[in-house]
Amino acid sequence: MKELDKALASAVTGKLRDEALAEFNKQIDAWGLVMPPAEALVSDFGLGEFRATGLIECWVANELEAGYCGKFLFVFDGQSCPIHHHLMKIETFFIVRGTVEMVCDGRQRRMQAGDVLRVDVGNKHTFTGVGPGMLLEVSKPCLVTDSIFEDPRIQIGG
Repeated sequence: MKELDKALASAVTGKLRDEALAEFNKQIDAWGLVMPPAEALVSDFGLGEFRATGLIECWVANELEAGYCGKFLFVFDGQSCPIHHHLMKIETFFIVRGTVEMVCDGRQRRMQAGDVLRVDVGNKHTFTGVGPGMLLEVSKPCLVTDSIFEDPRIQIGG
């Protein structure tokens, strides 16, 4: 998963990472879930505001040649993945646990466990935890340079 290595290069490290993962693991245990064996990506998108803007990603697969990707995305209560879009990737989000406020192409929707949302190429989207939330992303392969963030401070992506 070369793309995961690229993403990990800009991940949160040190005490903040350790604390976030401890809290994440406690929630995962409470939900009775098991995460894939790949190293978890704790991201603040380079903003230094992890509790406000960030998430934890657990990659299941990122098969460039086969054309698919699967990963779990976790947000804490009030934590948001910043507004962005993709140049090539279509995503389908499935809410595994919790509730998230999802905004896609200006339309806001409150999604709960079992809800599904497809996000087409070019559609700007963001999501925020209403309490802790776990999403499953199924998509075309993840390329770090394919994410275009609206916030100019975010240097990750294209």
